[in-house]
Amino acid sequence: MPASDPPDFEALANALARALHLPVTEETLPGMAMNLALAYRLAPAFLDFPLPDTLEPAAIFNPLPPAGASS
Repeated sequence: MPASDPPDFEALANALARALHLPVTEETLPGMAMNLALAYRLAPAFLDFPLPDTLEPAAIFNPLPPAGASS
């Protein structure tokens, strides 16, 4: 991320909500802004992680455990 000041996350949350036609209330706006700020802080760790050029993406991603697996 650039060394400039971080964006206004509440304004960004409002703009994204308008663009995506999502309802935003005074109760939900701070949580949305907090999650955007967290993603902003975490993004460099993912963007800067070195991956080999030969790496292939997974064919199928399923976040659920296989059927019949015990938890």
